[in-house]
Amino acid sequence: MKVILLKDVKGIGKAGEIINASDGHARNYLIPRGLAKEATEGGIKALEMQKAAEARKKQEELQAAKALAEKMSSLTVNLKGKAGEGGRLFGSITSKDIAEGLEKQHKIKIDKRKIQLDNPIRELGASFVEIKVYPEVTAKMKVEIAAE
Repeated sequence: MKVILLKDVKGIGKAGEIINASDGHARNYLIPRGLAKEATEGGIKALEMQKAAEARKKQEELQAAKALAEKMSSLTVNLKGKAGEGGRLFGSITSKDIAEGLEKQHKIKIDKRKIQLDNPIRELGASFVEIKVYPEVTAKMKVEIAAE
């Protein structure tokens, strides 16, 4: 019996897959527990349309992320910090500070976890920071740090 999985089932398949299950397993276990439904013509067409809609949505999100990355690459975030002699900061500039500065100065809200800093910035001057906008899209943004 062909069934469409509604949820991920360990050892059988992932949600949205059409599988061949034995009649007893499908009728006595999968369907009563809401894990699957019988694969009718209408159900298969609905599943294909749902997958097409998801693919279209992902494509739109990717395009929007690329546009945002392009915009962010041309932006500069200016931050201030207390510094001692030689341009060394007392403390450091973290990804949280960069995210807050980006939101205040350019009205772009980015999660601080998406800003990739190997180490916090501890010196005055310009630095380039990578921001992961979308799984395959990253942007390099300039961060200027000046003394207070």
